[in-house]
Amino acid sequence: MDWKTLFLSPEGRIGRQAFWIGWLCLLGANVVLNAVPGLGHVVALALIYPSVCVHSKRLHDMGQTGWWQLLPWVLGPILVFGAIASVGVSALMTAINGGEPSAALFATIGGLLMSMFIAFAIWLAFTLWVGCSSGQAGDNQYGAPPTDTAAVAL
Repeated sequence: MDWKTLFLSPEGRIGRQAFWIGWLCLLGANVVLNAVPGLGHVVALALIYPSVCVHSKRLHDMGQTGWWQLLPWVLGPILVFGAIASVGVSALMTAINGGEPSAALFATIGGLLMSMFIAFAIWLAFTLWVGCSSGQAGDNQYGAPPTDTAAVAL
């Protein structure tokens, strides 16, 4: 498999080694791009598609559909945004009822941190499941198993 196919095509199958190489390349690129203020964050959004491609191919090797990626992509932000909204709503409701808003704020920050931890745990568990699970030995609906001894050809 070449680099272009690894990062720009969601079709086919890749093994664990190619997945981890691709994942580490994307992680490194995100770290570098996020260090650049403004433009770096916008350019980092372009790395979502290569990430989807790498994960799809690995899921295909496991005999799974690439749509499983929606689980962490949807559930994680829902948890975080819901927790952020609860912080504001809790402080607002406390102020309306004449209570101490700072006490409510501190209580809901714990919920926010817990939600962020759960969202991170979902991403971590998904990545480990995809990266560590064995692929199917024979052909499946997504094609033949990867046969190259080298993970990614130069």
